[in-house]
Amino acid sequence: MNEFYPMQTGKYIIYQLDSLVYVAFGTRDTTIRYQVKYETDSLIQDNLGRSAYRVFRFIRKNENENWTPDATFMSIATNNQVEFVENNLRFIKLKSPIVNGFSWKGNSFIDTYSANSPVRYLDNWDYTYESVGESQLIGSNTIENCISILQRDEVIGLPDQPDSYSEINYSKEVYAKGIGLVYKKFNHKEYQPNNGGYVAEGSYGITLTMIDHN
Repeated sequence: MNEFYPMQTGKYIIYQLDSLVYVAFGTRDTTIRYQVKYETDSLIQDNLGRSAYRVFRFIRKNENENWTPDATFMSIATNNQVEFVENNLRFIKLKSPIVNGFSWKGNSFIDTYSANSPVRYLDNWDYTYESVGESQLIGSNTIENCISILQRDEVIGLPDQPDSYSEINYSKEVYAKGIGLVYKKFNHKEYQPNNGGYVAEGSYGITLTMIDHN
């Protein structure tokens, strides 16, 4: 399993990041483009006393700018799964066995049920392996021996009807052997029809496409 999520100090992957945001009080969307680099730093311990790697994220507008530190994450590999902690949310990114059709509750560590939880839309997601061992076109490059994980593909309500409530949740990740995460697409959009119609606060989307790695 670790061959699809290699963790060692100095390992990095650079992505093109397309960030979908909603502006003008949720009445208009725009996409902002960045480059981000995820770099594995030192071996530490998580709050359960387990070995973990700290991961730094750096950001820049384009290759002509210097990298700026942006965020810190944590990766943990156990005997049968890989966890990733982001913004105090613990995701189970990979789980054994890696075979087509195998699924697991990837967000089971996350509080999605409290009334004040800001991520209730993450509840009960089934992560499912697809296209195990196949090549994938990532950006302009064909990458061999990948696995896809469909995490959510959900439509609630009638998104084509402006007078109706709707919600869209979509998430998919692709990992490549010997590299790690090479592609991610995520979209959470909640539409409220009142007051002329608007996209609710907390809606956003991101697309990560690998452009370089070591």
